[in-house]
Amino acid sequence: MTRLPHWAAQSVAAARVVLVLTLLVGLAYPLLMTAAAHVPGLRHSAQGSLVTGADGRTAGSSLIGQSFTDAKGNPIKTYFQSRPSNAGTGYDATASGAGNQGAESVVDTPGKQSLLTQVCARSKAVGELEHVDGSRPYCTAGGVGAVLGITYDGGTSGRVTNAVSLNQACPAKPFLSSYQGVTVTCAKPGADYSATVTVPIRGNAPAHPVVPADAVTASGSGLDPDISPAYAELQAPRVARKRGTSEASIQKLIKKYTTGRALDVLGEPTVNVVELNLALDRTYQNPKQGA
Repeated sequence: MTRLPHWAAQSVAAARVVLVLTLLVGLAYPLLMTAAAHVPGLRHSAQGSLVTGADGRTAGSSLIGQSFTDAKGNPIKTYFQSRPSNAGTGYDATASGAGNQGAESVVDTPGKQSLLTQVCARSKAVGELEHVDGSRPYCTAGGVGAVLGITYDGGTSGRVTNAVSLNQACPAKPFLSSYQGVTVTCAKPGADYSATVTVPIRGNAPAHPVVPADAVTASGSGLDPDISPAYAELQAPRVARKRGTSEASIQKLIKKYTTGRALDVLGEPTVNVVELNLALDRTYQNPKQGA
C-alpha cells in the first residue's frame, strides 16, 4: 500500500479536523441551542422578548427601551416617559453606549453641556411637564449648573477678587448677585476661565428632589426599558388626565408592570415603560397630543 507523503497526510488530517469541527460547532451546536431555546417557557426570551401593540403587530422588545416623543423630541403627554438615553439619538440599539461624563463634569464647554447642566435642564423640564418642583442642588432656576469660577489673590486661596458664573454666558443674569462681597458676573463667550477655581453652589433646593434621579440620568447602555416606581408615580396624574381615567386605575397598571428585587434583596424595584405604555393603549383610548 502506497503511503501518502508526510505533507499530504498532514493536509488530510487537517481537513478532517476542519470538517468535524464545522459539523459540531457550526451545525450541531447551533441547532442544539436553537432547540433548547424553544423549550416551553423559554421561547419568548429566545425570540427577543418581542411585545405586541394594541393593533396586534410587533411593537418592540420588552428588553429595549423606546422614546415616547414626537418628531420634535417633545414628550407625548399620553405616555409615560422613559429615562434619558445616550444611545445614538436615543434608544438606538445599534449604538448602545453611555455619555461617559462623571461627577467632575460641571462646567459647560463650547458645543457640549456638562453632566451637571444636563441634569439641571432635564430636572427643570420634568418639573414643568409634571407640574412639580424641578429644582435640584447645584442647579440654577434656569436649568444650568450653578458653578462659579473664583479668582483669589493668593492663587487657590485668600481674598476673592473676581467671581464668574461659568455656565451663564453674557448677557445672562448670574444666578448669584455676589460671592464673599464680590459681584458675580456672567461668563464672556470665548474667554478662558481655566485659571479660576471651580466652586459649585448648592443653593436652597431640597436635599431630596421631587424629580427622581433616573428621570435625569441615562443608563450605562442607553437602552434600559425600566424606570423607578417613584418616576412612574410622578407621571401618573398627567397620564390619567390625558387618558381620561382615574389616577387609581393608572396606579394599578403601574403596579402590574413593576418588578421587585431579585430574590427580594438584589437591586431595586423597576417599572417596564415599554410594556406599561402598550398596556395603556390596550386599555384606554389614546387621544391626540394636547397641552
